[in-house]
Amino acid sequence: MIKDNERFFYRLHVVIDAFVIAFSYLFACFLQLGFFIEKDIGRLTTEEYLLPLFFVVPGLLLLYYAFNLYTSKRVQGRRLEIGNIVKANSLMLLIFLSVLMLRHMDDFSRQLVFLFYGIDTVLEVVVRFLIRRALVNIRKKGMNLKRILLVGYSRAAEEYIDRINANPQWGYVVRGILDDNIERGTMYKGVKVIGRIDNLLVILPQNHLDEIAITLGLNEYYKLERIVGLCEKSGVHTKFIPDYNNIIPTKPYTEDLLGLPVINIRHVPLSNTFNMMVKRTMDVCGSLLCIVLFSPVMLLMAALIKLTSPGPLIFKQERVGLHNRPFKMYKFRSMEVQTEREEQKGWTVKNDPRVTGIGRFMRKTSIDELPQLFNVLKGDMSLVGPRPERPQFVEKFREEIPRYMVKHQVRPGMTGWAQINGYRGDTSIRKRIEYDLYYIENWTVGLDFKILFLTCFKGFINKNAY
Repeated sequence: MIKDNERFFYRLHVVIDAFVIAFSYLFACFLQLGFFIEKDIGRLTTEEYLLPLFFVVPGLLLLYYAFNLYTSKRVQGRRLEIGNIVKANSLMLLIFLSVLMLRHMDDFSRQLVFLFYGIDTVLEVVVRFLIRRALVNIRKKGMNLKRILLVGYSRAAEEYIDRINANPQWGYVVRGILDDNIERGTMYKGVKVIGRIDNLLVILPQNHLDEIAITLGLNEYYKLERIVGLCEKSGVHTKFIPDYNNIIPTKPYTEDLLGLPVINIRHVPLSNTFNMMVKRTMDVCGSLLCIVLFSPVMLLMAALIKLTSPGPLIFKQERVGLHNRPFKMYKFRSMEVQTEREEQKGWTVKNDPRVTGIGRFMRKTSIDELPQLFNVLKGDMSLVGPRPERPQFVEKFREEIPRYMVKHQVRPGMTGWAQINGYRGDTSIRKRIEYDLYYIENWTVGLDFKILFLTCFKGFINKNAY
């Protein structure tokens, strides 16, 4: 029954989207051209402006399908859905403009095309929000629920139940757990162990389930083939929730090696050549712009350092960067000149006597970091990324903190996700690595811009910068 409802819902959703697209285009025409006032617009007729509608509607519907906008909304995040709407509409915008250019349709209003793009994007987001709210209200009334059976009691089973309980809007109801090692009647947060795995032979033919989730512990994976075989014969939708979260991180990905599935332990978007080129272009353009903008400040600091403290203007310190390669990181000198052994004693602490008067101001405002713009220009660093550490600390932390060395799979940055969340200076290195790993696994151009924007408010002046 629920599968029939889903098919009906997806078809209805396509029809709604078609109306939204058509309305957006016609409304853009009305706002830009005043269709209902003039018969012909410039050198083009009303019919010539309406003609693209017959290609735009099916074209956008295909793009929405290609960008997974007609998959289940139960666990698809709103931000991901909005991002896919923007991507699909942006691609249609490029196609629309390209066709106009290739056909030399110079009289066709480009403003109308952009207006349609904006109206449709906003309306699609609003309509999907309303649909989500409607589905949540329906599920609260006990309708459109998915009944799930878990096969195997493990950490994966407990975590799955935790997430379902925390997100009632998904509309999942766990009917019970089957397990060979846990006593029948054992309860976890309202979900009971109702029998052994062999009970599947009785339960599946009754066809009262919408999904089976295989949540076996690692030591029971030898049962997988038989359980999957039983589930496939019954026709019940089956999914596998692996019990290796403590081994494999949140975003592994699978690639096909001539028919052999290979699981990559960690998804690093910046290992993609195109993504690397985009980020490097941003770094070069951004560093050049910042060097020009901040040159008066850097010249002033250089003069003040020379006037207040003997020694070099720039302090060079070895740090570990991309692929564990060492490089010299530049900073304005903010301390009295020290020997190399004194430098390696540890981090700067509050009221550190080694810091000069002007150095204390530069550190508090992060002005001492500005010479790193030249590191970015050289390619040693990026504008955004995990902060680099000195070699002795890298050796220390690689033994103490799991997955610490993963941060060296990307270029180190002048600012980062950890820094704008307050983890800089003398703060928890473990929490800092958690934020760095999140950045590495979830990198996007948008996230970089967000970090750069927030750095203006949270990154320059920080209570933990001594």
